[in-house]
Amino acid sequence: MGVVKKGTMMSELDYTKAQLAFFYIIVLLSLDVLNPVKIFLHVFPAVAPWHVASLAIGCMTYIFIVNMRPLIYFATKIFFHSIMSIFFNDVQVVGRENIPKYGPVIFTSNHANQFMDGLTIMCTCERTISYLVADKSWNRPVVGHLAWAMGAVPVKRAQDSAKRGSGSVTIEMKESEGGESTVTVIKAVGKGTKFSSEIKVGDKIRFLKTALGIKVASIDGDDSMSLKVEEGVMDVLSSLSFPEYIAFDVLPHIDQKDVYQNVLEKLASGGTIGIFPEGGSHDRTDLLPLKVGVALIAYSELEKDGINVPIVPVGLNYFRAHRFRGKATVEFGSPTYIEPSTLADYKRGGSDKRRVCNELLGRIENSMRSVIVSVPDYEKLQIIHAARRLYRQDASNETAENRQDMGRRFAEGYKRMLLQCQGEPPEEWLSLQSRILAYQKELNELGIRDYQVVGLDHEEVEIGSETQGHSKGETVLHRMNVLGHIIHLLFIFVMATVPTVFLNLPVGLASRIYSNRRRKVALAASKVKIKGYDVMLSERVLCSILLVPSLWVVYGLILLFFTSLDGPSLAVCFTCFPLFSYWSIMATESGMVDIKDLRPYVMRMIPSARRRLAALPATRKALRKELRAVIRHIGPSLGDIYYEKELNWQKITTETKRLSISAESMEQEVCKKDD
Repeated sequence: MGVVKKGTMMSELDYTKAQLAFFYIIVLLSLDVLNPVKIFLHVFPAVAPWHVASLAIGCMTYIFIVNMRPLIYFATKIFFHSIMSIFFNDVQVVGRENIPKYGPVIFTSNHANQFMDGLTIMCTCERTISYLVADKSWNRPVVGHLAWAMGAVPVKRAQDSAKRGSGSVTIEMKESEGGESTVTVIKAVGKGTKFSSEIKVGDKIRFLKTALGIKVASIDGDDSMSLKVEEGVMDVLSSLSFPEYIAFDVLPHIDQKDVYQNVLEKLASGGTIGIFPEGGSHDRTDLLPLKVGVALIAYSELEKDGINVPIVPVGLNYFRAHRFRGKATVEFGSPTYIEPSTLADYKRGGSDKRRVCNELLGRIENSMRSVIVSVPDYEKLQIIHAARRLYRQDASNETAENRQDMGRRFAEGYKRMLLQCQGEPPEEWLSLQSRILAYQKELNELGIRDYQVVGLDHEEVEIGSETQGHSKGETVLHRMNVLGHIIHLLFIFVMATVPTVFLNLPVGLASRIYSNRRRKVALAASKVKIKGYDVMLSERVLCSILLVPSLWVVYGLILLFFTSLDGPSLAVCFTCFPLFSYWSIMATESGMVDIKDLRPYVMRMIPSARRRLAALPATRKALRKELRAVIRHIGPSLGDIYYEKELNWQKITTETKRLSISAESMEQEVCKKDD
């Protein structure tokens, strides 16, 4: 698998050709002797310059109209490339060779960063992608216009039209004989409800504090109706406190026939579609249950046009996703295809259709897990990242591919260990886990990073103290050297901050306040978000798109009315604002890197912190040694995850899911026997 940094829009050869063509045109425009237009006008004096200009403008207009959609997409892609370079410090791409170069493709991705997810994939993929966008977002100013420029397809979602139902509901489950097997019937009994007037067959109800909608099978009256038993429904119902009456929302059924038609036409013409099967963005550390729409689209295309569309998983792995100048790794996985023999079952409809769609959905989910690092919660994610950093041999040579592979080995290995131990990890791992968290907490309190601890070991020897055998003079001189480092780094930070105070700080503060408000609104309206961090960067970008040009206009007006600059000088100043803004961002980032390096030096000046810093290298070495010992002990039981150098992650995640289902089935059987 190849790793490409900062996804490019053209090959190196194309870029070289463009450069040569650009400078060749400069030469022609600079010398009248070589200018073909000037030569033509000299040979044919009857032709006026405006004749040639008018003809060229007409041709340009015709070409633009004929190729308007791809040109707008290309221009939008260039615009978002600049946005990505500003808001992200580093974007790396893994597995680009897994993208089919021709023909229809369906891209499926996790949804961890709202609008930025689609932009990130669009800017790192060479194919032209049309995303399915929620109608709610399509109708938003700026977002809707950008979605149109990207060729997105608006989709109405039931959750966007959800309304609170009258009264409250409890659930009664009954077993009835259905042929050779027993069928579970779910009855919803209402109190103060108006099922007949507020709900229709095919609509869904969603209980408070849950995310899954349960489809209505039949309505027996204002206070009684039957619900369909589908995947995930029993898990939701078992988590609620029935027979208590619970409030609920009504999610109306939405006919997506036109949407499916548009999507199938794009795929039939060789286009590509991007889908977020989870249905909405969130800030959880694992996937939400996938919606069946992607499976229906794939089967419909196979049935209608006979095209088995490759479904390519895309993993979006963010580091400090909601913060300015974060990092991202985009990983394209191996495509998933429909098993052609299952098409007959799909055409048959009913339970057979649901079964094959759910099977395909399960395979898609496993393929998506194979390109992300999924863990149960944020604390486990912290442990996984900390363990990966402690375990690695040489961080300087670590590629994005290696980092992803090692992170998944720890994540999947942790899940396998829990399954083998029936949810009770060995005592040695629990002890190590608590020590890793304590080490991470110590780093956070001291304000330093793990990579800085490695350098503290030899630096502490250089610092010296009288107790370490150094003379008093050597200790004083070295501490003066530390003070010099502090002053030097502080000076660089201040110099880097000066340009951003005028060009970017007002917008940065305003966008931070706005994005935090939007986060709170989104969190209040969501059933799946934890803190709502997934919306912050997107809202900050949208706010900046509007405020940055507005700030430039304000500065331009100030220069116009309060300075004596002439028109050309004002024009040069105004056109230079984007360049100055970008340079100030780069300078500020350099300053922030320096201020991070400054923190350990400052902490060394404090006696208590100096002792804590001095203890960190030894703590890290002990943790690293113990971690490797625990892995050597537990690793062999994890099979290929421990032994194999190259892994098929789709196969690994599928096996983990199978083991998890098997463990749940055994636990349910034990519970039934106990009852």
